[in-house]
Amino acid sequence: MFQEYVRTVTDRTEALQRLDAALLEQAKPWRMYPVVQALQALRGVQFTVAIITVAELGDLTRFDTAPELMKYLGLTPSEYTSAGRRRLGGITKAGNGHARRALVEAAKAYRHRAKVSEQIQARQQHLSKAICDIAWRAQVRLCGRYRKMLARGKHPNTVAAAVARELIGFMWAIAKAQPLGA
Repeated sequence: MFQEYVRTVTDRTEALQRLDAALLEQAKPWRMYPVVQALQALRGVQFTVAIITVAELGDLTRFDTAPELMKYLGLTPSEYTSAGRRRLGGITKAGNGHARRALVEAAKAYRHRAKVSEQIQARQQHLSKAICDIAWRAQVRLCGRYRKMLARGKHPNTVAAAVARELIGFMWAIAKAQPLGA
């Protein structure tokens, strides 16, 4: 029985690798591919998360500001205001659920301390210094924010949503810094 489980996991892993390779082959001629590559400079944003974000949202720079993009994705807190009293609730979930889910999963990578791993170094190798600097600032800020919120007793899912909100802001900044067709 154990060998059957191992074989199933192996088969699924191989299928996933085949799908990733096919997706990469299809993405290379796409005009948004340079943005997909640039987004991978961020921790937690590997090829799948980057391609989902760009495919679902299109050109991130069509939003004038990062908070507009955050609102569009439904990652901003809801607000209840009455009689001069203001209370913030959970996220609005107003936008694209697929992209939001991918971002929340990517945000969970920030629970570890900030460092540039070998994988991130390899993904940043061909990128400009400006994009690498944005990615490093994002990593330092988001790792610190993740730990502080957990230390204050926030639920891990709440922390991941808050970090995802800021992560999409850094993704917007990288998309602004990466010219299309470069």
